[in-house]
Amino acid sequence: MGGFFGCAARQNCATDLFYGTDYHSHLGTKRAGLVTFDPEMGFNRAIHNIERDYFRSKFEDQLESFIGNTGVGVISDTDPQPIIVNSHLGRYAVVTVAKINNIREIADELLAKKMHFSELSSNKVNQTELVALLINMGRTFEEGINLVYKKVKGSCSMLVLTEDGIIAARDYLGRTPIVIGCKDGAYAAASESSAFPNLDYKILRDVGPGEIVRLKADGITVLQKAASRCQICSFLWVYYGFPASDYEGINVEAVREAAGRMMGEEDTTKADCVCGIPDSGVGHALGYSDGHGIPYQRAVLKYTPTWPRSFTPGNQSRRDLVARMKLIPNRAILQDKSVVFCDDSIVRGTQLHDNVRTFFEYGASSVHARISCPPLVYGCPFIGFTSSKSDMELLSRQIIRDFEGPDADEEVLSRYATTGSPEYERMVEEMGRRLGLSTLQFSKIETLIKSIGLPREKVCTHCFDGSSYDPDTIWREDHGE
Repeated sequence: MGGFFGCAARQNCATDLFYGTDYHSHLGTKRAGLVTFDPEMGFNRAIHNIERDYFRSKFEDQLESFIGNTGVGVISDTDPQPIIVNSHLGRYAVVTVAKINNIREIADELLAKKMHFSELSSNKVNQTELVALLINMGRTFEEGINLVYKKVKGSCSMLVLTEDGIIAARDYLGRTPIVIGCKDGAYAAASESSAFPNLDYKILRDVGPGEIVRLKADGITVLQKAASRCQICSFLWVYYGFPASDYEGINVEAVREAAGRMMGEEDTTKADCVCGIPDSGVGHALGYSDGHGIPYQRAVLKYTPTWPRSFTPGNQSRRDLVARMKLIPNRAILQDKSVVFCDDSIVRGTQLHDNVRTFFEYGASSVHARISCPPLVYGCPFIGFTSSKSDMELLSRQIIRDFEGPDADEEVLSRYATTGSPEYERMVEEMGRRLGLSTLQFSKIETLIKSIGLPREKVCTHCFDGSSYDPDTIWREDHGE
């Protein structure tokens, strides 16, 4: 996915920028970058590969070289960034959290207009550079950013470091968040509000969907008001978000616990204990324990000294090995116990299958899985939350294909995505059988929405039920096109 942090201060911003960006390390494992601006020194940028190392280890020795009162940083799961641009809008740097599905189409259009690309990522177009080229086509930053909103199929939020402050622009339907924080003499914009407390920032407000604001050390200016509709990604609360973060004023851990509690209250399964698969399954498990009235025990633990987060090798077999190696089962807890394990989601199911086998090998009498979101039936066209290249990599879709053949249409898929339908029940039963589970249950969409607390139309649930607004259509409607 990725995340970014930017700050504008009266004093040198390098320390805040360094730690604020570092607090987004859970959102990406490929590239990281920092850039600062000083009127005399200009722009100073560094980009590093973090596939085998941590952000801090790559940038700490360079920290003193970052001079300036404004700066932006990014943890990227896509392309190397920030991109620095010198154009008719002036000099600026840009970072993005984006998924651009029509990148080749836009690139061909720009090349036909005699524009060129100088940044390549694995011999592919760098999507952040593509965003910069679209911005350059506007007479103003606002006009250029709106061209991004108009052209991009998918989503794109960005921070633009200019010679006159930082411009923050959230994607047109608000699928990825930007939160503004402030303290005496400084303002910051971040993907995760959990970056703020230890840097003494207080949450001021969220940037609205499609809103464009400029941050300076002395305040915020709204360059474009928020759009009328919002569909923030529900998976932020399920998986991506750090537990201490708030989106739209709603805390991640509180949502996970609330969803787990509701699930536990409805479940009649007898079990001796419940355990969360670290890290994102823990909050759900704590809520489930409270709702079901069975104790929470750490039957499996994450080995944090060397596996504090999941590095993502390019090879799938190595990804599976990494997922297995970071978790250690505890035989003393598992032996002769009926255990409920809470996890955030099932994508391919490879990791959960391996975990289940290990839990039985370590003495569990029965293993029940409770998943904190509904089954993933559709791939996400808006946010890159898995490395899947096709919807058919999803375990649910493989089962539907086996049941219905390779050409299941939208009507068939919708039946499997409908909680409680015969097709849904058959799919979940088969998933549990293939994973070797005693029982398997997923949270209902209604439970997830209730735990988040926003109106359903303001939350994107596309990956569960295929429903979503098309940002291109909404942009054109709002602009009378």
